[in-house]
Amino acid sequence: MSDIETIVVRSRKLEQLLKDRYHAEGQGMHQLISSCEERLPHDVVRQLRFIATIRNKAVHEDSFKLENKRDFLKVYDECMFKLAPRSNRFIWRFAFFLMMVMTIASLLFYYIHWEYLEPHFFK
Repeated sequence: MSDIETIVVRSRKLEQLLKDRYHAEGQGMHQLISSCEERLPHDVVRQLRFIATIRNKAVHEDSFKLENKRDFLKVYDECMFKLAPRSNRFIWRFAFFLMMVMTIASLLFYYIHWEYLEPHFFK
């Protein structure tokens, strides 16, 4: 994938996330950021502006060359991590934790009361 394609595809994903999750309105990425700036985490706004500036340069300048692709991808990944909904991760961790607690509690219960329960299980 070329640098320009990488930049445009990833910035489109961020734009869609801003529209869907943060109800951003506008044409370009800068307008989207401005329209929902108060609903965004403060440290992410600066990173989003950086990505929007890089995107605009990539699309509008003829001799654009991405100097450090690794930095751009790192900033993009940080933005996606901070902006993407994480409730699924929390719910699955909580469900797994609850299942483990219940399993350990039942094993402990059977271990403590096994001598009383064994005659009822194996008649």
